[in-house]
Amino acid sequence: MRWLVLILAAAAAGGLYAAQSPLVAHSAQVTAKPVAAIAAAPIGSEDRITLTPQQRREASAEGGFRQVPLSLLRVNRRMHYGDFEWNDEGVPAGPITIRVDLRTQLLSVFRGGHEIGTAVALYGADSKETPLGSFPVLWKGKDHRSSLYDAPMPFTLRLTGDGVAIHGSNVRWGAATHGCVGVPTEFARHLFAQAKVGDVVTIVRTPSPGPKATG
Repeated sequence: MRWLVLILAAAAAGGLYAAQSPLVAHSAQVTAKPVAAIAAAPIGSEDRITLTPQQRREASAEGGFRQVPLSLLRVNRRMHYGDFEWNDEGVPAGPITIRVDLRTQLLSVFRGGHEIGTAVALYGADSKETPLGSFPVLWKGKDHRSSLYDAPMPFTLRLTGDGVAIHGSNVRWGAATHGCVGVPTEFARHLFAQAKVGDVVTIVRTPSPGPKATG
């Protein structure tokens, strides 16, 4: 069973600081929550779904998880542009890791292996693609403003020396960021409060699901 297989028929979207043309470089799609999140029985909370050992292995095999995923937030709806969930109730304090999947446009925040936040994210395309890899948070700025684009970038977590960051955005249809990862501003506020300099953000682009086997 694949980690992410429920795909909505949605085009890729852009962010607050994006060019105005629709994305054509990627066919990333917004997804529903993973099949694992739907199939597994909740343990301990109606808001959280504990993964089985097999589901943990399958999730880890998708890549980008620096902590073995132990549980996911229960999201009983399809997520659209601007949507997010945040719930860290009952999850012990500790360092967080952040995973961004450019194909599915989902950012997930994990603490101790437990997902505490997820949001539909924006990313860059064409000549300003969002880089893949693992990046420690270099700097935090609550009320940062881009000097290059003269645009507000609230709750910035800078990831690279040339300005790639996670920050609050007007998550909307039809454009591409200049390489940053944009998330709904209220979600960015929660993330900013949790993240520390040195926390690691891993950006991946998982392969599209292959054709379903028959016979």
